[in-house]
Amino acid sequence: MLLISMFTVLLPIDGNEEHGAAQADAVAMLPNAVETVEVTLLYVFDDENRAEVTAPKQINGGRIAHNRLMDAGVSVEEMSRVGDPAAEILAAAAEIDADYIVLGGRKRSPLGSLLFGSVSQAVILDADRPVTITGGKAERQSG
Repeated sequence: MLLISMFTVLLPIDGNEEHGAAQADAVAMLPNAVETVEVTLLYVFDDENRAEVTAPKQINGGRIAHNRLMDAGVSVEEMSRVGDPAAEILAAAAEIDADYIVLGGRKRSPLGSLLFGSVSQAVILDADRPVTITGGKAERQSG
């Protein structure tokens, strides 16, 4: 009897539909995704009241990601957190013991990244598990 171990992916989404689509597509293309991948769709709110009444799949990027994953037959759960996005992404990854984090990054100039930092940078620097940054379709074509 062959035992298939599950591969847990944390998919933190933002409001960007292109990012959500690219993130979902990256996960759906993982080997044996339908049989072995479990995705937790995460949105980090800055307002606790909104977090209580809004599900991640109600956010534009989350809706697209959720629909694409469901259409591909990939198992999806949702999680909401409140606070600093990078810290909450890392905490959620630890909480669900994610094997992998798939972020939708924003294209920034080197100076912009240096001055302002980014959630993606913070997660990459502090994560103790693999992280992929997908960007959006237009960003991938122009970059």
